[in-house]
Amino acid sequence: MRTFNKELQKEITPALALELLKNGNERFVSNLKANRNLLEQVNQTRDGQWPFATILSCIDSRTSAELIFDQGLGDIFSIRIAGNIVNTDILGSMEFACKVAGSKLIVVLGHSKCGAVKGACDHVEMGNLTELLSKLQPAVYSEKETTNSEKRNSGNSEFVENVAAINVRRTVNNVIERSYILEQMIEKGEIGIVGAMYDIETGKVEFYDDVMHIKDEQTPALTLEELVQ
Repeated sequence: MRTFNKELQKEITPALALELLKNGNERFVSNLKANRNLLEQVNQTRDGQWPFATILSCIDSRTSAELIFDQGLGDIFSIRIAGNIVNTDILGSMEFACKVAGSKLIVVLGHSKCGAVKGACDHVEMGNLTELLSKLQPAVYSEKETTNSEKRNSGNSEFVENVAAINVRRTVNNVIERSYILEQMIEKGEIGIVGAMYDIETGKVEFYDDVMHIKDEQTPALTLEELVQ
């Protein structure tokens, strides 16, 4: 598997970046990890990094983006925070990743059975966690499918998963609304953004078409097969 360099990164389109992640997840689920020399990648990336994607995911120990998408050193930027929410610092990190470092795709990755989402569903308050969980509350209150108020808590797994999905979609929209830099890059087709959900039971990632913003009118110079050979 190739190590990404400046030239390869330049040839990747947002749509191709998405295909690279989808293929990586298929390898992960099939337990067919790509052959990489990680020590060699350490050496090859010592003078710079050219990641093709930026993944915002939860801190959950089961949701390492590098493993889920079968990527190596220097391939992706990984931003992790409980509940995969956004704040000013995270938006700034995304702007650096895309505008400065050349990343072509942002993925907001939620996951099933999320502890942060469960905490928000139960309206947990504890130290600094209170403020973090407050950023998930809009998703809790936006959930309309569970009409029984007694079941709107972490004891209702369907409610929890509905809130997690709403949170991913809201986060994608928040990124676009709160970052003029990223919004303009998406509008120009320079980058894309998409929401996704990781199933901790199967290892599969589902990408949400309804919050996929990829204006890819470019014809990639390299095929997917050439990139991963």
